[in-house]
This record gives sequence, C-alpha cells and structure tokens, in this order.
Amino acid sequence: MLKKARKERLIWLDIMLTLLTLELMSYFYYGIRSVVLAGVCIAAAVFAELVSLRLMKRKFSADDLTCTSDALILALMFPAVMDFKIAFIAVVFAVVAAKNIFGGRLNMIFSPAAAGYVFVLTSWGRKLLQFTEPHVKTGVFEAPSALVNSASHTFNFTGVFKHSDFEILLGNFSGPSGAVSILLLAVAAGVLIFRRSISAGAFIGTIFGTGFLAVVTPAVQSRTDSLKYSLVTNMVLFAAVYIISDVRIAPKRDYYAFFYGLFVGVVSYILVLTGAKENAIVIVSVLFTPVALGFRNLENKIETAAMEYETGRGLISCQTEEEGALSE
Repeated sequence: MLKKARKERLIWLDIMLTLLTLELMSYFYYGIRSVVLAGVCIAAAVFAELVSLRLMKRKFSADDLTCTSDALILALMFPAVMDFKIAFIAVVFAVVAAKNIFGGRLNMIFSPAAAGYVFVLTSWGRKLLQFTEPHVKTGVFEAPSALVNSASHTFNFTGVFKHSDFEILLGNFSGPSGAVSILLLAVAAGVLIFRRSISAGAFIGTIFGTGFLAVVTPAVQSRTDSLKYSLVTNMVLFAAVYIISDVRIAPKRDYYAFFYGLFVGVVSYILVLTGAKENAIVIVSVLFTPVALGFRNLENKIETAAMEYETGRGLISCQTEEEGALSE
C-alpha cells in the first residue's frame, strides 16, 4: 500500500513538472494573466477538495493534493483571458461533481479536467472558445479585447492553417494557453512515457487513430498536411498526454489501453471532419468513459481467473506431493 502511494505521488510530481513547463510558455506568450488564472484554478481545487472531503467525513492528506494537477490541466485548456469566476466554478465542478461524488481519488471514473471543460463548453461556450493572439498580454483585471477564433476553428472550417512549422512547434498560434506548445508537449509525452507516468498504450493508440484517419480520409488535399495539422490542432496532443493517457483512467495493460485510445482518436477525428467540432477529443474522452471501464472490468476478470488458475494448480500440486509422501 505504501509503495502504491509513493508511486502515485511520483506520477503526480512528474505531471506537475511538465504542466509547469507549459505554464511557463503560456506566461511567455500571454503574460501574468495566465499565471493568475492557473493560481485561481489551483486554489479552487484545494478549496473544493477540503470542503467535499469534510462533508464526506474524510481526512485531507498530502495525496489529495493531486487535485492541483487536474486544476492546472484545466487552466491550460482555457484561454489565458478566461473569466476567473467561470474558471473557479469549473474547477469546483471538476473536483466535487466529476471526482468526489463518484468515490474520489481512488475511484476515478473520468478525467476531472475533461469533465470540467465539457461543463464550461455547455454553459459558457463562447467565452471558452475566444482567444487573444500570442504576445497580446492582458492585465489581471483588464477586460480582454481583440478576441479571435482559435487556429483550430479556422482549420476545421476552411482547411487553412496559416502558420509555419517553426511557429507550430513553439505554439505561436491562437488557442488554449497551454495546449498549443507542440514541441513541449512532444517532449513531455516522451518523458512521461519513459517514466511510466502516463499510459503508453493509450497515447500511441490516440495518435495512431487520429493520424491513420487523417491520412486515409484527409481533411485537406495534401495527406502530409492533413496528418500534421490534425495532430497539432483541436488539443489532440494535449488531450492524448494529459487526459486519455491518465493512468487513473486508462486500462492498465497497454494492449487494451491502445484500443481505448484508438477509439477516442478515430471518433474525435470523425467529429472534426464531419461537424468541424472544435476540440472534439475532450468531449469524446468523457463520452467514452464506459469503454475505459469495460476494458478495466475485463482486465480484472482476467486477473481473477489467472489467480484462481494458479491457486488451483497450487492445490493440485500440494495434493500430488501429499499422495506421493503417503505412498512412500
């Protein structure tokens, strides 16, 4: 039990370090407003965790600070100029309704950050999908101006992505404050997979499913461009790393996790291609919760059957040894 708790803390630390790197890049592009937004989200998460655990008559422990990583993920999915009140409400919903009501940290059903994002999308969709251009820095209490659609929105509706490969790698295009830094996300994915802090199977399945359909049924004339832009837009890479590959949600075995990620990648690409649904992968990750749960139940049945088989073999072996001893 102690070993499991220690592993959980190390995973949380790995996730937080990569998220803070993305937050640093967000600060570079959008200024102090992005940092304050992240602070509001983290404070809201700790507050909601404390209150909800107290109402459930549970003690708050250091392990419950994992709620801060979910809050930071949500903050990085928002525009840098997101209304603080909306961000606060979204995080409280994610912690209380999407996590603790279903059993809390040890019984995760779906990603709290993804659930919080979908909640805001259905309630304040316009504010969620309006952004400032990179290097346009808004004061902490200043009303945002000159808001634009994301580069993903433009690509979904027109098939045009007016940014160089260098700008794509650095995240120099409009979108969620932390979900557009492609180079940092790629590095984070590699580090987290190497550290086994995210599900390698789920990540590979998501990227493969999206990439395969992007080549087979391209969104633009060039299959190469379709592959490239489909992976860097609509928060595909960010969601693949921090939502779908979350070890608390994804199936444990890479084989099953791969197919879980594959299904999410394929369905979300179809929604983007047919309905130009911006950031569809986050919505699909929540809707596909039964798939992840189904794979997990299958894994548990296989493990139980294997244990029963080994126990049975052990009993038979013991009986054989006893019979041999008696015969002697």
